[in-house]
Amino acid sequence: METEELLQQVRRIEIKARGLSSNVFAGEYHTAFKGRGMAFAEVREYQYGDDVRDIDWNVTARFDHPYVKVFEEERELTVMLMIDVSGSLDFGTSGETKRQMATEIAATLAFSAIGNNDKVGVIFFSDRIEKFIPPKKGRKHILFIIHELLNFQPQSFNTDIGMAVEFMTNAIKKRCTVFILSDFFDPKDFCNQLMIGNRRHDVVALQIYDQRMMDMPNVGLLKVKDAESGKEMYIDTSSKRLRRAHHEWWLKHNSWLVETFARAGIDCAHLRTDEDFVKGLIGLFRMRK
Repeated sequence: METEELLQQVRRIEIKARGLSSNVFAGEYHTAFKGRGMAFAEVREYQYGDDVRDIDWNVTARFDHPYVKVFEEERELTVMLMIDVSGSLDFGTSGETKRQMATEIAATLAFSAIGNNDKVGVIFFSDRIEKFIPPKKGRKHILFIIHELLNFQPQSFNTDIGMAVEFMTNAIKKRCTVFILSDFFDPKDFCNQLMIGNRRHDVVALQIYDQRMMDMPNVGLLKVKDAESGKEMYIDTSSKRLRRAHHEWWLKHNSWLVETFARAGIDCAHLRTDEDFVKGLIGLFRMRK
């Protein structure tokens, strides 16, 4: 991509993302995160209605009177964006690829974060960790992230979500909110890694998909290529049996995915490339309040 074109795209995405984060998500963002870090503030005498789990037994024993620990919400949150850059994200049939939608969503979340004085970090992953951008604050940092989102070229086309989640869990020590932006096409089971990651952090799944992955169009003989393996083949899309089998495969895959998220205890949103992702994100945020 030429430098001038890249700068124009960065600017366009910045304008859209800043507008959404300021005007649409401003009232939703801060209340959408579970388990924000709590810092110890003080001890005080026990009052009726206090949670007995907050009793400070050492202080209570010293003064022979119940005292409780008081915590206050930490003002700073860390948001990690885990972005799938495998080959399947380059697919799109409605004027926007899954990767383009992921870029806009990531930028919107990033600007929402810095608007609340939070840190943002990014992990680009395929079947390896392609790039790790440590969490920082500031507009300059966000513009660097958007630049990388638009221009980054992965070394691999394959996917390993479990490996990426395991890396994030080990690399980020302080509890944070993690958004995984992916189509979640991975031949391996990654439920255990999600469970472990969600115990230490607050993990959210954003599934980005194209409508043609759900319903195959009837356009006759079609040459298709697996974006990750590179395998090519011809299929006859005029076959009702083939289209039905494809749709049943999609339903089975999505059912397994929803079950996996539920078992791991993580929230999710399903975002289609031909629909406005704003409505889906707002619905997710409100569900998490």
